[in-house]
Amino acid sequence: MQVRTLDSTGHARWDAFVDDCPQATFFHRAGWATVMQRAFGHPVWFLYAEQGGDVQGVLPLVRVRSRLFGDALASIPFGVYGGIAAQTPEAFEALDRRARSLAEELQVDYLEYRHLEPQYPDRPTKNDLYFTFRKVMEPEVEANMNAIPRKQRRMVRKGIKAGLTSEFEPDIERFYPIFASNVRRMGTPVFSRHYFETLLAVFGEECRVLTALHDGDPVASVVTFYFRDEVLPYYGAGTPEARQVAGYDFLYWELMRRACEDGYRIYDFGRSKRDTGSFSFKKNWGFEPLPLYYEYHLVRAREMPDVNPLNPKYRYFIKAWQHLPLPVANWLGPKLSRSLG
Repeated sequence: MQVRTLDSTGHARWDAFVDDCPQATFFHRAGWATVMQRAFGHPVWFLYAEQGGDVQGVLPLVRVRSRLFGDALASIPFGVYGGIAAQTPEAFEALDRRARSLAEELQVDYLEYRHLEPQYPDRPTKNDLYFTFRKVMEPEVEANMNAIPRKQRRMVRKGIKAGLTSEFEPDIERFYPIFASNVRRMGTPVFSRHYFETLLAVFGEECRVLTALHDGDPVASVVTFYFRDEVLPYYGAGTPEARQVAGYDFLYWELMRRACEDGYRIYDFGRSKRDTGSFSFKKNWGFEPLPLYYEYHLVRAREMPDVNPLNPKYRYFIKAWQHLPLPVANWLGPKLSRSLG
């Protein structure tokens, strides 16, 4: 068993393994190496285990360094899932061994795996902060509508009655202003336009933008990933008007409706923190929260990181950010968000 590092000639071979490996996710795609380097300038080590000329496992690793938030080697920053995806225990062990060795060589604060299932019960683990919401869709559109709990179904129908329509976008021109304004209101630094442009350029048809419109004007928009038989609405945002016309509800229903018609099977609502508004919103759709297992190998750090908006030490920063003029937030945000991971 040999552990090697992905180069520019090996993306197709890597992705062929990802397509066939049940443990792999969209966040194991080789394209993330390009995104991380091109959009953020982060160093990457995309490791794969090989035996007899066959790829047996993959592990995408990205180093994110910041004076404010520490020094991490993670699989994979800005992603919900990650960690080791392997076909054999030997490949799994070989990748973990190399990753821990690399973390020690680099002298990072910690190595982080973002697994869907627990893999290392003896290591520091977060399994009560982040939850994901995944559900197998019904094969018929009307059956999916009827599967939505009654109260939430009324909200979807409210958007339909308001005359909302939806369109796939060729770019981020309508999405980005909505997203930037939305995250400022939440007190979060915005990603750069370049990041979203890179996502669309690298992933092609696996990354699309759907926008909900009211009388021709955009009220909500979402960047969505498509992987195998799954659809993953990922970066969503809305205008203040969206709440008045049920723009969010309509948008996510339209995404589900279109995915059902196109033959996708799993609707992945993505990650939310426990007891937050997005956590409740997804439960209202009838999705059950599933804990995510973020597991750590500590190197220089003495305890697990706590870089999230619920941490009380970021409370004043969030309040101050919410009052920044939007042009200032849009200028400064990308310089900070690249280090949040």
